[in-house]
Amino acid sequence: MLPPVQIIARKRDGGEHTRSEIAALVEGYVAGEVHDHQMAAWAMAVCLRGMTESETAALTESMWRSGVTLQWDGHPLPRVDKHSTGGIGDKSSLILAPLLACCGVCVPMVAGRALGATGGTLDKLESIPGFRTNLSARELSGIVERIGCVITGATSEMAPADRKLYALRDVTATVESIPLIAASILSKKLAEGLDALALDVKCGAGAFMKTVARARELAQLMVRTCERLGVRATALVTDMNQPTGRMVGNTVEVNEALETLSGRGPSDLVELVLALGGDLLLGVKRAESVQSARAILSQKLHNGQALEKFREMVAAQGGALDRPRPIETPHLVCADRAGFLFAIHGEQIGQALIALGGGRTSIGAPINHAIGMELLVRLAEPVEREQPLARFFAPADAWQRIAPTVRSAFCIADAPPPAPVLIAERIQ
Repeated sequence: MLPPVQIIARKRDGGEHTRSEIAALVEGYVAGEVHDHQMAAWAMAVCLRGMTESETAALTESMWRSGVTLQWDGHPLPRVDKHSTGGIGDKSSLILAPLLACCGVCVPMVAGRALGATGGTLDKLESIPGFRTNLSARELSGIVERIGCVITGATSEMAPADRKLYALRDVTATVESIPLIAASILSKKLAEGLDALALDVKCGAGAFMKTVARARELAQLMVRTCERLGVRATALVTDMNQPTGRMVGNTVEVNEALETLSGRGPSDLVELVLALGGDLLLGVKRAESVQSARAILSQKLHNGQALEKFREMVAAQGGALDRPRPIETPHLVCADRAGFLFAIHGEQIGQALIALGGGRTSIGAPINHAIGMELLVRLAEPVEREQPLARFFAPADAWQRIAPTVRSAFCIADAPPPAPVLIAERIQ
C-alpha cells in the first residue's frame, strides 16, 4: 500500500485511485492504521476533485465488505429493498416493506434516523410503544425468514467503514460530495445481500438535493454503481417541494401509513409506493409488466394483507400497535390573504418541528413523537383569507414561540405555480 499521504496527494492533484489503493485506505481506516485527520484530508480532496464511476464503485465495495454481508443460503425468495435520500413527510418505507413481503419477495430493510430537517424511518417506528430498531444481524435474519420483512437500524457488524467515515464527514463539511453520498448509501444496502434495489432520490425545498440536475447526478451514479457491483437498481427522481401525503412527524406519519396500508392513503403517497414497488417486482421477475406489478401491489393494499403483514412485523420487533400513540394539541396555521398556495418551505417546516421537540438537536437526544403537522392545502390550490393551511400538533407554550416562523413557511401568490410533478424521472 502507498503511504496514506501519497494517496491523499494523488486525489488532491486530481489523479484517479486504483481499486487496491481505495481498498487499502478503507481497510487501514477501519483498523486504525489510517487516522481521522488523514481520512478527513482525503474526504476533502474527494469533495473538491470528485471521483470517477470506477472509483465510486471501488469505494462502495470496500466499505460494504468492511463488515458482514447478510447470508440467505437456502432462502427461496429474492431480497429487495428501497432507499430514500430523505424528505419531509416521506413515510413510504413503512408501507413498502410489508406490502412487498406479501408479493413473493422478502425485505431486510436497514433504515436510518432523521438527518437535518428530514425525518427518519426509525424515529417514526419508535413512536409505536416497544418497537425495537436495534436488532442484531441474527435477529434481523430470523424475522425476515419468519415474517418476510423487517425494518431496523444498521447492526454494528454491517459496513463499519461507512459508520466511521460518515461521522467524520459530518464534522468536516464533506457531506455533500455525491460520490461519498452514493458510497455511503449503497455500502449499507449491499450489506443486506440484495437482488434488487429501488432508489427514491428526493428533489426540492424539503429535500437534501434542491435541484433536478443534482438529484439526477446522484441517481445515475447510484444505479450505475449497483450495476457494476451486480445488483439490479432503478431510481426515481421525485418531488419534495411539498410533503409526501399530508402528515409530517413521527406518530402522525405512522397513522397515515396505517391508513395507506388499509387502502385509504393519499393519492401521491399511493402512487409513489406503487411506482417503487412495481420497479422491484419487475426487477426480480415477480411481475411481467408495469401494469401487472401495480395491480398486484394495489390488491394487497386493499384486501388487508399488507396491513396484517405490518402488524406481524411490528409484533416480531416487540411493538404494541394497539397501545395508545398520543398526539399533541392542534394549532391552525391560516392564510393571511386570498390567492394560491405558491410555495411551502419544507426545510423551514422540518426545522420548526425539531424546535418544537419533534426531532433531535444533538445525537441521542429524546424525541417527542406526538409532535407533527397535517397539511390541509396542496401546492397550486386556491385559498381564501383565514382559510386553514395546516394543523400543527405541539404543546401550547412551544407553539407560541415558533408560530411566526411556521406561518412564514407558507407562501401565497396571486397566480398558482406550475402543477407539481411527483415523479420527474426514472433511471435504470
